[in-house]
Amino acid sequence: MAHEHNHEIHDSLNNSLTFDEKLVKLLEHWIKHNNDHAENYRDWAEKTKEKGMINVDLLLQDAVDLTELISNKFKEALELLQNRF
Repeated sequence: MAHEHNHEIHDSLNNSLTFDEKLVKLLEHWIKHNNDHAENYRDWAEKTKEKGMINVDLLLQDAVDLTELISNKFKEALELLQNRF
Protein backbone atom coordinates (compact mmCIF):
# COMPACT_ATOMS: atom_id res chain seq x y z
CA MET A 1 0.00 0.00 0.00
CA ALA A 2 1.50 3.29 -1.10
CA HIS A 3 1.46 6.15 1.32
CA GLU A 4 0.51 9.54 0.01
CA HIS A 5 1.08 12.71 1.92
CA ASN A 6 -1.79 15.10 1.78
CA HIS A 7 -0.36 18.57 1.92
CA GLU A 8 -3.72 20.33 1.77
CA ILE A 9 -3.19 21.35 5.38
CA HIS A 10 -0.27 23.54 4.31
CA ASP A 11 -2.34 25.12 1.55
CA SER A 12 -5.23 25.80 3.94
CA LEU A 13 -3.05 27.74 6.37
CA ASN A 14 -3.67 31.07 4.78
CA ASN A 15 -2.83 34.45 6.17
CA SER A 16 -6.29 34.96 7.66
CA LEU A 17 -5.40 32.64 10.55
CA THR A 18 -3.47 33.79 13.57
CA PHE A 19 -0.17 32.15 14.42
CA ASP A 20 -1.84 30.18 17.24
CA GLU A 21 -4.66 29.02 14.95
CA LYS A 22 -2.16 27.82 12.35
CA LEU A 23 -0.17 25.98 14.99
CA VAL A 24 -3.31 24.26 16.34
CA LYS A 25 -4.20 23.07 12.84
CA LEU A 26 -0.66 21.85 12.20
CA LEU A 27 -0.45 19.98 15.50
CA GLU A 28 -3.82 18.32 14.90
CA HIS A 29 -2.67 17.31 11.42
CA TRP A 30 0.69 16.01 12.64
CA ILE A 31 -0.99 13.92 15.37
CA LYS A 32 -3.33 12.26 12.88
CA HIS A 33 -0.55 11.82 10.35
CA ASN A 34 1.77 10.24 12.93
CA ASN A 35 -0.98 7.95 14.19
CA ASP A 36 -1.60 6.78 10.62
CA HIS A 37 2.10 6.00 10.27
CA ALA A 38 2.18 4.13 13.59
CA GLU A 39 -0.75 1.97 12.51
CA ASN A 40 1.00 1.14 9.24
CA TYR A 41 4.21 0.23 11.10
CA ARG A 42 2.18 -1.91 13.52
CA ASP A 43 0.54 -3.78 10.63
CA TRP A 44 3.90 -4.47 9.02
CA ALA A 45 5.42 -5.54 12.33
CA GLU A 46 2.66 -8.14 12.66
CA LYS A 47 3.25 -9.34 9.10
CA THR A 48 6.98 -9.73 9.70
CA LYS A 49 6.30 -11.56 12.96
CA GLU A 50 4.01 -13.99 11.13
CA LYS A 51 6.84 -14.63 8.65
CA GLY A 52 9.27 -15.42 11.47
CA MET A 53 11.21 -12.17 11.06
CA ILE A 54 11.34 -11.54 14.79
CA ASN A 55 14.22 -9.04 14.72
CA VAL A 56 12.47 -6.99 12.03
CA ASP A 57 9.23 -7.19 14.02
CA LEU A 58 10.99 -5.86 17.12
CA LEU A 59 12.54 -2.95 15.21
CA LEU A 60 9.20 -2.05 13.65
CA GLN A 61 7.58 -2.21 17.08
CA ASP A 62 10.28 0.19 18.29
CA ALA A 63 9.34 2.51 15.41
CA VAL A 64 5.70 2.32 16.54
CA ASP A 65 6.72 3.27 20.08
CA LEU A 66 8.88 6.17 18.90
CA THR A 67 6.17 7.44 16.56
CA GLU A 68 3.62 7.31 19.37
CA LEU A 69 6.08 9.18 21.61
CA ILE A 70 6.28 11.93 18.99
CA SER A 71 2.48 12.05 18.74
CA ASN A 72 2.29 12.40 22.52
CA LYS A 73 4.68 15.36 22.37
CA PHE A 74 2.46 16.97 19.74
CA LYS A 75 -0.58 16.30 21.97
CA GLU A 76 1.16 17.92 24.93
CA ALA A 77 2.06 20.95 22.81
CA LEU A 78 -1.54 21.19 21.56
CA GLU A 79 -2.88 21.03 25.10
CA LEU A 80 -0.52 23.78 26.25
CA LEU A 81 -1.51 25.91 23.31
CA GLN A 82 -5.24 25.36 23.86
CA ASN A 83 -4.87 26.29 27.52
CA ARG A 84 -3.67 29.72 26.37
CA PHE A 85 -7.09 30.52 24.89
